[in-house]
Amino acid sequence: DRNNNLLYLIFANGFLLRSLTDCLAVEKWIEEHGKSVETWFNTIAFFDAYNSLGNFAFNHPNFTYPTITDDEVVLKSKNAGHPLLDPKKSILNDITIEGGQFFIITGANMAGKSTFLRTVSLQIMMANVGLPVCAQEVSYSPIKLITSMRTTDSLTDDESYFFSELKRLRYIVDEIQADRYFIVLDEILKGTNSTDKALGSRKFVERLVKSKSTGIIATHDLSLCEVANEYNAVKNHYFDAEIIDNELHFDYTFKDGICQNMNASFLLKKMGIIE
Repeated sequence: DRNNNLLYLIFANGFLLRSLTDCLAVEKWIEEHGKSVETWFNTIAFFDAYNSLGNFAFNHPNFTYPTITDDEVVLKSKNAGHPLLDPKKSILNDITIEGGQFFIITGANMAGKSTFLRTVSLQIMMANVGLPVCAQEVSYSPIKLITSMRTTDSLTDDESYFFSELKRLRYIVDEIQADRYFIVLDEILKGTNSTDKALGSRKFVERLVKSKSTGIIATHDLSLCEVANEYNAVKNHYFDAEIIDNELHFDYTFKDGICQNMNASFLLKKMGIIE
């Protein structure tokens, strides 16, 4: 940068070789302080993170700090919502899930399953870092979060979508052997045929239940709901959709039971894709 100054370039550098002395000074500085740089950046990152957390809490005075418990209920939220949705449009739901329980969530397309999974995940993640959460009242037993929601293929690593998902599921199985996790799964095994997917999903959920894991899975496969007939820890829930006056309506309300209304054929016809 100093060499951009013509006088410095000609006189100071040309006659006194100041660039060499500058380089020597830099090398001496690195030798003296180089090992401390990582600590400096870690300190900066620490204060930057806590400033961000404090900013978030300040900007959301209506959010609630969770009450930390050590009882069987992992998460109990009243009027929980997704923090990024418009509060005027967001539909709030009550959530109660105990340790060892596993929820199977069914529902039509666009009914709110994935948004609900993200809402629950954010409640746990935000509670873990000490943030207030988007709910009226929350009690929470601290637990780590692990998910399989947005697996992608990789041309660079020569991995198909299905293989990438299998690796993620394998990672989840390995992790739950060593620690306590809340597991969130969104429509797993999409990269295989429907029969294989149904059987594989069922076997995987059964393994998680037998290991007394806690979590939720969203699926379009209604046969997966039959697991609840064999295991008391598995509970079926759904998000509904109705066709009223030839229009699709969602209430985005978390309900007990199994969804019976699907909308793919209706949407295909509505958009003129099929007759």
